[in-house]
Amino acid sequence: MLQFSKYQGLGNDFLMLDGRSAGDSEFVFGLTPELVVQLCDRRFGVGGDGIILALPPMAGGELRMRIFNADGTEPEMCGNGIRCLARFLADRDGDGPGRTWQIDTLAGRIVPQLLDDGTIRVDMGAPFLLPEQVPTTLAVGAAGLPQGELDVDGEWFAVAAAGMGNPHVVIPVDAVEEIDLERFGSRFEIHPAFPAKTNVHFVQVLNPEHLLMRVWERGAGPTLACGTGACATLVACHSLGLSERRARIDLPGGPLQIHWDAASGKVFMDGPAEHVFDGFIPDPEAVAAARQHAAEQCQPSDNAAARPAAPEIDCATVCANGCIRPDNCPSAEARARVAALLTSTSLDDLVSIATNSLESRTRARFERDSSLNG
Repeated sequence: MLQFSKYQGLGNDFLMLDGRSAGDSEFVFGLTPELVVQLCDRRFGVGGDGIILALPPMAGGELRMRIFNADGTEPEMCGNGIRCLARFLADRDGDGPGRTWQIDTLAGRIVPQLLDDGTIRVDMGAPFLLPEQVPTTLAVGAAGLPQGELDVDGEWFAVAAAGMGNPHVVIPVDAVEEIDLERFGSRFEIHPAFPAKTNVHFVQVLNPEHLLMRVWERGAGPTLACGTGACATLVACHSLGLSERRARIDLPGGPLQIHWDAASGKVFMDGPAEHVFDGFIPDPEAVAAARQHAAEQCQPSDNAAARPAAPEIDCATVCANGCIRPDNCPSAEARARVAALLTSTSLDDLVSIATNSLESRTRARFERDSSLNG
């Protein structure tokens, strides 16, 4: 059984799995790319932009974070995801404001902090502004970061690139709502100028302290928010002379506060992360085995009396998508009795039965308590 909690940050949602107590530092709950895709499917699975694992540390931190995109690929980092991870850890461990976590990621050490208002501030570290660090084939331009013009689907765009442990391309435009995100986002993601693919961000400058952006995430497509993307967008816009070092960035899922600190060179991100629900997923192999066994038990036989009794099954789990043993359902008799009662009894009689039953249980509990106290 796979237990999970679902969290979202500005609508960017993730399934959170706690493997900190696992002895094997590479423990990944049996996740495969195919299973990740299945779980993240919003119609046939739980639904999510990705799956995040809290794992034992490997590089001296308090714990390690791994994240899988909805397409089964593993990115280096995710800003909204690490805020959700911090909120998940605080809720699970009962931590209060001021708590920080030293979290190792493929992008290096990231340090989120729980603030007094329940939001999360994340020290995202310094941005990567050299082409080989992003990575990109764009050369460093006059703004001090990789920049240039790219032909995408027959149209030219002035772009800038920055890395936050993962690659980002930032495209300033006059009106983000007029951009065909499906068309251009998908093509920018796989543009040859970005050998590891890239996250794509179209940004509109409302004023130097207020930016509006839309996101196409590598491996996920359009999302409501991207924390690392918001950080990269502020870095690019400030470098290009379009914004201050501190600005509010409005994404489809809500706002983030981003600050590129001049003294330390680090980028700080403030934003929400909220619990959605908890759940569990039956072990796929166990469910498959139970279904197969039940199917075999239901096969016709020349000697039905000699057929071994079918094992008990957990109908609530194995039969979630429909009865798998219709010819020998263990709950069929009980359901038939209920159906017969409902058919043969009037509503007034049902109410009377329920009332009498409640009175009987209450009287019995009172008499039991009285005898114990006497």
